[in-house]
Amino acid sequence: MPAPAATDLASPELLVLVLPGGTDSSYRPFSARQASALRMYPFTWSIRARFGRSVTVRQVRYRVYGWNGAQASPMPYARAALDDLERTHPGVPVVLIGHSMGGRVGAQLAADPRVVGLLALAPWWQYADWRVIHAGVRVVAIHGTADERTFPRRTEKGVRELVARGVDASYVPVPGGDHAMLDHIRLWQRAALDFVGAALARAREQAPASGHDETLAPAEAITSSRYSRR
Repeated sequence: MPAPAATDLASPELLVLVLPGGTDSSYRPFSARQASALRMYPFTWSIRARFGRSVTVRQVRYRVYGWNGAQASPMPYARAALDDLERTHPGVPVVLIGHSMGGRVGAQLAADPRVVGLLALAPWWQYADWRVIHAGVRVVAIHGTADERTFPRRTEKGVRELVARGVDASYVPVPGGDHAMLDHIRLWQRAALDFVGAALARAREQAPASGHDETLAPAEAITSSRYSRR
C-alpha cells in the first residue's frame, strides 16, 4: 500500500504534517508499509476527504525506524518536510499530528514559529520535550489510560507545564485506551478532524479574504477533562 500522495495546490489555507511513530532504537529502514505508517494513513486520508482543497496534508516518511538517542534520527526528515511545505506555500500556517514517537517529533518541530498547532496522540514524550514548544502553539494531547508503551501521566504533566507558562493546551484522557488507538477508534479519528477543523477556522479568521468556498463542519469539543486557559 503506497503512502497517501500529497495534494498540494497554489493556495491552501492550512498545512498538516502527519508524523508516524517508531521506536526508541533501530536503524531498520522506515517502510511505508510498516504498522506505524499504516496506522496513520486513515488520519491522512480522512483529513483530505473532509477538508478538500482548503488543506494540504502530507504524511512524513523517515529514513530509519528509531529515534536513536542524541541522533534524533527522524528530525532531519520531518524538518525537511516542513521546509518543503513552506517553500511551496509560504506563510500558510502549519499544524502537526503525531502518534507515539511522532508526538515527540511534533513537540520538537513545534519550536518552529511556522507551527500553530500540535495534536499529540499517545505521545512518547521524553526529557521534557514539551518545554521547547513555542508559546503560540495550540496543543491537544490525547492518551489512553491503559497505554503501557508510553506514559499518560507524563503527558498530563507536560500539558500542566504548558498551561502554567501560558500555552493554550489541553489533555484528553481516553479511559481504557491502549497505545495502538485500535480501541475507541472513532474518538481518535474525530479528534484529529476536529483539531484540523478548529485550526482551519482560526486561519480563516485571521485571513478572511481567502477566496475559498469549502464548507467547514463545526468543530466539536473532544475532551471530557481538559486543562485550558479558555
